[in-house]
Amino acid sequence: MSTSTDTSTSLRGRLMTMTARPGRGDDLAAVLLRVATGLRGFPGCEVYLIAQDETDPDTVRVTEVWQDEASAQAALSAPVPDGAPTPGDVLTLLAAPPQRIDLRVLGGVGLHAE
Repeated sequence: MSTSTDTSTSLRGRLMTMTARPGRGDDLAAVLLRVATGLRGFPGCEVYLIAQDETDPDTVRVTEVWQDEASAQAALSAPVPDGAPTPGDVLTLLAAPPQRIDLRVLGGVGLHAE
């Protein structure tokens, strides 16, 4: 069986795992869902999915897909609209630094980019 890699894609992904302070997983998930709402329509954001671990509700995972690394960086440096969660709002809920895995996205169901 041969495998091929499409090197023409520039899609970038991140898998973030965040561990909330004990008993604060629901709060963390709620803040991250508000972040996701703010990213609707943000240039270059293809996927920003929030998921809470079924067996450990204090563990929340974020799956991100961006058109390219520049789009992801632009989101991090964009001004935070009034009333929207800040990075500090997320950090105060964490028991430990988030774990991040960077990915080169090849494709799949649900992506608009081909």
